[in-house]
Amino acid sequence: MTASLTANEEAQLSQTIEMFEVITQSQPQDYQSLEILKEAYFKLGREQDVVATSKRIAQAYVQFGQLSSAILEYESILQRFPGDPDVRAALGEIESKANNFSAALPAPVEMELAERPVAVKPAVLQAKAPASEVDDGRQTLHKIFVEGKIISSADFNLHWPKNNPNNSPKSVRDPFIQILADKRVVPIETSLKLICDKARCVYLPLDKYDIDMELARSFPRDSCYRWCVLPFDRMSKSVLVATANPFNKQAALELEEAAGGRLLWYLTQPPELLKILRKLFH
Repeated sequence: MTASLTANEEAQLSQTIEMFEVITQSQPQDYQSLEILKEAYFKLGREQDVVATSKRIAQAYVQFGQLSSAILEYESILQRFPGDPDVRAALGEIESKANNFSAALPAPVEMELAERPVAVKPAVLQAKAPASEVDDGRQTLHKIFVEGKIISSADFNLHWPKNNPNNSPKSVRDPFIQILADKRVVPIETSLKLICDKARCVYLPLDKYDIDMELARSFPRDSCYRWCVLPFDRMSKSVLVATANPFNKQAALELEEAAGGRLLWYLTQPPELLKILRKLFH
């Protein structure tokens, strides 16, 4: 596998592995980061590490109750190593859990068709969405900071950034937690911990990562500037995005439309995020 890689590609993969080994060591159930780690191992031909990481991913799925995903992950290992005793034992445990769960389920209740909830797929992002309809994470962050008695409602309203999705920003906008820090209301470290605890979002030190600047420039400057978000790398069909506000659904909609694939979000220090974004489009 490594024969087809350039020296720069090998160096980038090694850096990715070093970074995500640290992340997954501190957050062992972060299966998104484990997926990135597994792919990097695979590209470098590190077969044993690929299998070990697949087992960790499957275990994380089990912890979250996603048994079907866990089974698929384990079966991918059996395709390479049919006699793996750990995998067969794990599949036996999952089968037992699934049988016990099915036995405990109540009889299904028939519903009239008109009464059944309909899953509505979000519409494709409209460029001119009214500002009042934009979900930029304000409600969730209000719960964290105001209802959590970190700051007053007045302080929250005073410092919340007023971003109009219909305007084209000339410069990158400071995220909310950076504004709080600049005004000496809440230190950045405190805000990051609060958000990490609430969002279960992985923290990534962006200053230690080799940013894919060409990838970042392929995304709309207005979206990156308005919401202070940075697509910084691509692994397979997933794009890695750095943010200081992982609750911003509007930013996710805008970037998903441009990415054409899945986004994986990582929380990072706003000063480093702002510095890279200011450099990016100049």
